[in-house]
Amino acid sequence: MEEAASGIAAVERDVSVEYVHLANLKVEFCTGCDTCHRKLLFCPLKDDVAPVLHSMREADAIILASPVYINHVTAQLKALLDRSSPFIHCQMLAGKHGASLATSGGGPHAMVLDYLKEYLVSCGVQYVGGVSGPVSRFDSMKEEAKALGADLAKAVKGHIAYPDQLSAMEKRREFFKGVIASRKEEWKGEYEYWKEKGWI
Repeated sequence: MEEAASGIAAVERDVSVEYVHLANLKVEFCTGCDTCHRKLLFCPLKDDVAPVLHSMREADAIILASPVYINHVTAQLKALLDRSSPFIHCQMLAGKHGASLATSGGGPHAMVLDYLKEYLVSCGVQYVGGVSGPVSRFDSMKEEAKALGADLAKAVKGHIAYPDQLSAMEKRREFFKGVIASRKEEWKGEYEYWKEKGWI
């Protein structure tokens, strides 16, 4: 992550990078109570998730990074993403660019990288790229991460668009349009967000 940040700084010096180490935070598991859909992004669980989701909404770009834990991201990151489902229902991160990083001792790092990519794109983020690999390749991955950071900064700075991704996002939005409309009485918060955006 530090190498990716250095790549960003090489392109855009006047930038602020916020690191979030989930292992140092309290991240409870989603209970499926549906409150975040009724009251947009409000969660009754008392932990550190809300400020992290706020930071994600405020950022120009997002990099998700994780070591591979038994074929997946860490439990903390999975819990955070599970708690952010309105991001997907409402494509609340649309207009942002993103990237992902994954390292492993020998597990399926590419699969984890793809999972992080799919999450970001589902939230409306335009995906610039990712770097993954085993720790035995750590030195070369550092250079790749630095280059990725530079590419991410250029994408943000140049407002670069990825037509194929935007087309896929539009199709996903059409799908959720039906879902949100059918549950407008139950998911009032998300329905109002869609109305404000003029999508429904």
